[in-house]
Amino acid sequence: MRTKLSDLEIQRALGRLTGWARRGDTLTKTYTFGSFADGIGFVNRVAKAADASNHHPDIDIRYTKITCILSTHDAGGVTEADLKLAEDIEKAAAKS
Repeated sequence: MRTKLSDLEIQRALGRLTGWARRGDTLTKTYTFGSFADGIGFVNRVAKAADASNHHPDIDIRYTKITCILSTHDAGGVTEADLKLAEDIEKAAAKS
């Protein structure tokens, strides 16, 4: 089982994850794309990264705005797996 990170560990990690914010026991970030298709392309890249790590975000699609929400449910909060997936999501966004 993955271990929930401390508040301090999460705050330190957010210092290197530009645009990500903590909302309770989750990390969240909203991305904006030029078109709906561009946003869906991003979601597909995130899906591949999530499947590769066997850790999956909640994704909210609102036309050109895509919100990714990360939490490790069985740990009850944010873990290293969420931080790694946030980094992978950033890489997926950079390919847009």
